[in-house]
Amino acid sequence: MPEYITYFIELLGKDLCFYDEKTLIDYSYDHTENLKFLPSIVLKPRTVEQISQIVQYCNQHKIPITPRAGGTGQMGGALPIHAGVIISIEKLNKIIDIDTQNFQATVEAGVINFHLQQALEPLGFLYGPDPSSWGSSFIGGNIATNAGGLRAVKYGVTSASVLNLEVVLPNGDIIWTGANTLKNSTGYNLTQLFIGSEGTLGIVTKAILKIIPKPKTDITILIPFHNLEDSAKAVTDIFKNGLFPCSLELMERNALEQAMAHLEDNSIPLQENVQAHLLVSFDGESQEELMPLIEKTISVLENYTTEEIYFADNEMDKSRLWQMRRKIAEIVKANGYTIEEDTVVPRAKLPDLINFVHQLALKNNLKVVCYGHAGDGNLHIRFNHSQYKNSYNNPFIQAILYDLFQYIYSLGGTISGEHGIGLIQQPYLPIVFTKANLEIQKNIKNAIDPNNIMNPGKVLNNN
Repeated sequence: MPEYITYFIELLGKDLCFYDEKTLIDYSYDHTENLKFLPSIVLKPRTVEQISQIVQYCNQHKIPITPRAGGTGQMGGALPIHAGVIISIEKLNKIIDIDTQNFQATVEAGVINFHLQQALEPLGFLYGPDPSSWGSSFIGGNIATNAGGLRAVKYGVTSASVLNLEVVLPNGDIIWTGANTLKNSTGYNLTQLFIGSEGTLGIVTKAILKIIPKPKTDITILIPFHNLEDSAKAVTDIFKNGLFPCSLELMERNALEQAMAHLEDNSIPLQENVQAHLLVSFDGESQEELMPLIEKTISVLENYTTEEIYFADNEMDKSRLWQMRRKIAEIVKANGYTIEEDTVVPRAKLPDLINFVHQLALKNNLKVVCYGHAGDGNLHIRFNHSQYKNSYNNPFIQAILYDLFQYIYSLGGTISGEHGIGLIQQPYLPIVFTKANLEIQKNIKNAIDPNNIMNPGKVLNNN
């Protein structure tokens, strides 16, 4: 038995150390394409002090560490590409405190997003970020990628809801990055530095989060469009008319068809001439407050060719619609659309992006499906190639993605809105960053993690 395995067993006990074949396989993949990399050992510490000791040992012996949250990432951030140690934060799953006076929640990083939402609801509060994977993704993973969600257009992405973080640094030191205050102009903003760093600078173990009073009611409508580009154009018109929904999602016909078939749900009428849907939700204190907003939205859409608008006027209908939207990614991936891109452009440029994506797919003999957070310009694009199921190390697919990302950059956009860079988006960073910019980022990484043990090979290629 290798010496380091003996050390970890002595530190954690056998029940928190796993190196059997089944566990190693289970932790060899996340939701990224069809990629697998076996770790040498999986550790499931219960405390920040245990994580600190593990990291200190790995730093001294230059053993690569892959931090792992819920394993729902789609860019390979949790893939142990250099084997080594996976540190899973799944045992750090306590909601430590909910402070309804100061609108804050203190949680361990292994708390599942939806579990926090459930704990807040009886108290009349919610936590803003709600990624589609909220049923299984951890708060720590959401912080690692700066996750967004369906409500991000109103409540912001994760970075807007984090006040302070407890982090284990690559040398094993434990720090708090900021203060539990709404305003803080004291030194460099380390909290925001660690948000979105994908475990390359340290391991987040606790977070102080902003929570907000939950609106008393909401209304959801589903709007069918004859033309896909029109559905994207309508998004800008909605905002131009002073309407600010809490969610505004776009679903291409193909996406909705696949979701309905998988869920065996035919309750939503889908006429042959419909090519896309917008799923729009407003929340507030009363139905009387919200109905004028819905009426104004419908008025804006009179400029477009649509079918009859579907009102989800009860909890069952609303739940069914939002479940369908949340399930799209895993359903279309299971149907062969394995190559996922998390593109984001200025909202008014969405029609241009959608048109380009379909032309690009046609040119390269790819199937494509689009859906996503149209309200903030974040379009998820999934490609299905009959032969190639991974973009990673695939020159043919990478050349297509290079064309896509160059076009996105020309629109004023960037290559990731909420999923991060991880492993598979690294080659495209020079499209959106200058050499000077990349050098600054590499210098930050080298200063904090000089031995490059913390999620090596992710975000930046510092090997």
